[in-house]
Amino acid sequence: MSSANTTALSRHPSFLLVGIPGLEKEQFWIAFPFSMLYAFAVVGNVALLVFIKTVPSLHEPMYLFLAMLAFTDLVLSTSTLPKMLSIFWLGSRDISFLSCLLQLFFIHTFSSVESGVLMAMALDRYVAICYPLQHSSILSVPVVVTLGSLVLLRGVVLISPFCFLIHRLSFCQSNVISHAYCEHMALVKLACGDTRVNVIYGLFVAFIVVVFDVMLIFVSYTMILRAVLRLPSTDARLKAFRTCASHVCVMMALYIPSLFTFLTHRFGQSIPHHVHIVVAILYLLLPPFLNPIVYGVRTKQIRDRVVLLL
Repeated sequence: MSSANTTALSRHPSFLLVGIPGLEKEQFWIAFPFSMLYAFAVVGNVALLVFIKTVPSLHEPMYLFLAMLAFTDLVLSTSTLPKMLSIFWLGSRDISFLSCLLQLFFIHTFSSVESGVLMAMALDRYVAICYPLQHSSILSVPVVVTLGSLVLLRGVVLISPFCFLIHRLSFCQSNVISHAYCEHMALVKLACGDTRVNVIYGLFVAFIVVVFDVMLIFVSYTMILRAVLRLPSTDARLKAFRTCASHVCVMMALYIPSLFTFLTHRFGQSIPHHVHIVVAILYLLLPPFLNPIVYGVRTKQIRDRVVLLL
């Protein structure tokens, strides 16, 4: 009976989240800027959703995609920050196996969704600039909803196997996760036994999501650049460049920390662990914080609503 209980415990233990390894004493104060970023992200993205819903002129493909992005950002940041702040401020480090699995699922699924929505927004800009007269017919509301549904379905289908692959592992060594949240590779490193399937599938998902999305985004913006350079008006070219530049900034805020985190897990043994964890936290916080600012500043109707509220 005792042996059976030990085996069950080793397969499905409760975990302890360290927070930021090496900065356990400082993380109480580090949590304050993180909490401010989270508060701004929640307020900004909720405001975006309300404005897009209540302003009829914003019921267009670009802003419908922006509403999807705002919802995704809310789910991503809320999946991690409340628990993270409880670790930093209250020392509440324990997390059950199922809660950890659920957090892992939401983080990876909606990271994939965020990448997919950015890809769809790049496609929208390509159609709007290269085929302006056909824009409303090519990207109608049903098409936008279908694209959003496919992006969400892709995330769920690709990430669900992570949960089953983690569930089959045994954790007979340490149950201490050297991270601020439950992440696939951080859990795999705690498992005993053969984890090659987990590692290979993780690489496969990263390739499918990031490489596919980045390639389509790159092709879209290459075509946009060619079309913009042909515009006869200098003002029109500058307006198009400014619009595209804001999109590129948002994408860099997502993909650069994501790439850094991915490579550090596998090849960055010389990088201090606390640097890796801080960048991984910013990867989930910066896009939700920046998106409402970038897109809110660039949208006159949203700016006017904010001024009216203030």
